[in-house]
Amino acid sequence: MSLSSVVLNVASLTDTGLKRAANEDSMLVASPVFLVADGMGGHEAGDRASAAVVEAFEPLRGRTVEVADIGEALSHAAAVVEDISAGHRRGAGSTVTGVALVEHDGAPHWLVFNVGDSRVYRHHGNDLTQLTIDHSLGQELVDAGDLRPEDLASFSQRNVITRAIGAPDSTADSWLIPVVDGERLLLCSDGLSGEVSDEAIRATLTMNGRPETAAAALVSRALKAGGRDNVSVVVIDVVAGGARTRPDESTAGRIAASASLTDSMLEGTTIPVRVR
Repeated sequence: MSLSSVVLNVASLTDTGLKRAANEDSMLVASPVFLVADGMGGHEAGDRASAAVVEAFEPLRGRTVEVADIGEALSHAAAVVEDISAGHRRGAGSTVTGVALVEHDGAPHWLVFNVGDSRVYRHHGNDLTQLTIDHSLGQELVDAGDLRPEDLASFSQRNVITRAIGAPDSTADSWLIPVVDGERLLLCSDGLSGEVSDEAIRATLTMNGRPETAAAALVSRALKAGGRDNVSVVVIDVVAGGARTRPDESTAGRIAASASLTDSMLEGTTIPVRVR
């Protein structure tokens, strides 16, 4: 199998929502790289921050991408957003979550990466797995055992971000997972995951066959649930060119990417990736 044999169907959709005056989300659908960035800092600053993240990845459109390329794009994005932040009283920042098609051990893999609380999910069959880990106060309290997972949805500070592009800590996490035929990846801002439960997301992805139909249904559910934030989704279906099954379904086949997104890749538990 090679990267050239991978066939994808992709759809994306964004909506300002029902409460915000402007859309501070930005998206990039530029095979082999796909991402969602959620800007912070208010109108103009947030817009510019998320747009700068997307612009940093735009040169990778249509190229053969390696792990180091993603690290360089993240580093460039962090530098630009820091400059934007310096020019605004409230500062500026952006989350980013994405996937890139790369070759690993002679086979197509997804390089999954994130900074902040925008997410990547994997849907296969009837199962939904969150591939990324939120960089949020709520998630950190859950990980530390100080907050029960079932109480996270009602925790008042669950959306306080602990890492962001342009913030003092812009450390990214990254993983490599094999590309598998028949799987569906969902990239989304917290305008979706904050309004719609994982079970409702799973059901929506299961019931809607085409990516554009699924994307529209997900955004519609977020708006019906309140639409309190901008909502952006990218839905990616693997049609052909991947493996038939994932090596370890219990972990979604994940292995950690390198400690710097530029060194050789390491297997094991997730390793924080410093991109500044």
